[in-house]
Amino acid sequence: MAQIRQVRCPQCGGKALWSPENPWRPFCSERCKKIDLGAWASDTYRIAGGAGPNQGEDDLPEAGPLLN
Repeated sequence: MAQIRQVRCPQCGGKALWSPENPWRPFCSERCKKIDLGAWASDTYRIAGGAGPNQGEDDLPEAGPLLN
């Protein structure tokens, strides 16, 4: 019988089973998975760096005339 692989939960650091029996993998629990999802949704995770050339209020296009 093959041994089930255990990995470190990216959220809490605890042991998580890496197998089809763990529906939350690579997380150890549904709670850790939801905490991580919430961090993504609230923009807690970001890639470091400045604004790109197309980001900034000065780069917004001017509003054209309204058409009726």
